[in-house]
Amino acid sequence: MEIVSAVVSKIAELSAEPVIKQFSYMFCFNNFVKEFSEQWRSLALARRRVQHAVDVAIRNAEEIDTDVNKWLEDAKKALAVVDVATKNAEEIEIDVNKWLEDAKNEMEGENRLENEKGKNGNCFTWCPKWICQFKLSKALEKKTETLRKLEEKSKEFPRVSHKAPLQGIEFLPSKEFTPSESSKEAFEQIMKALKDDNVNMIGLYGMGGVGKTTLVKEVGRRAKESHLFDEVLLATVSQNPNVMYMQDRMAESLGLRFDEKTKEGRAHRLWQRLTTEKKLLVILDDVWNVVDLKEIGIPVGNAHRGCKVLLTTRRGDMCSYMECRPIVFLSILSENEAWALFKINAGLREEDFNLNTLAKKVARECQGLPIALVTVGRALRDKSVVEWEVASKKLKHSQLQHIERNDEEKNTYACLKLSYDYLKHEETKLCFLLCCLFPEDYDIPIEEL
Repeated sequence: MEIVSAVVSKIAELSAEPVIKQFSYMFCFNNFVKEFSEQWRSLALARRRVQHAVDVAIRNAEEIDTDVNKWLEDAKKALAVVDVATKNAEEIEIDVNKWLEDAKNEMEGENRLENEKGKNGNCFTWCPKWICQFKLSKALEKKTETLRKLEEKSKEFPRVSHKAPLQGIEFLPSKEFTPSESSKEAFEQIMKALKDDNVNMIGLYGMGGVGKTTLVKEVGRRAKESHLFDEVLLATVSQNPNVMYMQDRMAESLGLRFDEKTKEGRAHRLWQRLTTEKKLLVILDDVWNVVDLKEIGIPVGNAHRGCKVLLTTRRGDMCSYMECRPIVFLSILSENEAWALFKINAGLREEDFNLNTLAKKVARECQGLPIALVTVGRALRDKSVVEWEVASKKLKHSQLQHIERNDEEKNTYACLKLSYDYLKHEETKLCFLLCCLFPEDYDIPIEEL
């Protein structure tokens, strides 16, 4: 008997709660409205907070996490507003009330339909208000729970974004790349070598200012566009190599952060990261001496068959020391190619016959070097005939005895000096000289200048 009593008691207890719940839908309508309104406002404020964090991240060029974007979209749908993130408290209150009013009108419409059906004996005609409140209370409870779960989800985001790997602005299309017979031939040789699985070290050499850096950047751009490699990295070596700086440049492009303080530790971390890429191209620009790739953290050869290194240098023998195969030579421009490049940068027109005659003399002094042709051409753009004559004499009789370089390199410096002399303002010249005090290839902060 006691067992039966206990069972009956338990059944009564379990059945009482659902019954009470059903009655609360009809008689505690205002409580459901209040709870819904509070939860609606809480979610609206949470969405505003997350959206603000997202906006800040976007301004910092960061990628927004996928789950954050999905949450924002879900929250937007749940709130049923166009853009709650920009609304103030009063506007949010209006939106809540509008939602309630729309829901109530929808329920009353359904009840009117039930009333029409119930005229022939159904009982719905005598209690439309209670039925409406019952349905609306249940809908509010369900909606409130959805809003609550969404708000709780927003608290689980440790962050809303992540740093995206740098896309490599150096590999964007450049107006500086002007194809010549020599550069076309060199380009084709390099691209062919990049597709050869038996090649892992490629050397490009030519005198300073001939356009090696511009050419390999174009190679890198084409290699990325054609998906020859998963990653294309560029680091400048220069006369005084800074291993940690090179490691930093490559790590930035990969979105890799070093916790290690020593170059050896960084090399190990970079090595690990690079071996995860199936196809990898590393461009080492301006090599003067033999480079220890392992010291930097670049796996090549048997260490990583998918990694290729393309280096540029002024010395052909350096390509041999680094065991490059193939070794590609980039020569100066032909006279016609040089004149075409010079004319574009100097802004010369065909009808300016007298000026063009003088300009051709100046162009010849640049000796087919793209850097000299571009620099001098831009310096003399829109200048008078007299200034062109002065420039021609300066280049022809330039004496740079203090520069320990061959005649071709001295000519390059003479062209650069001419460009410097034609800077309009003394402040600009001083700024240029100040920049010269920084290390080679150093990223100079504007604040320091």
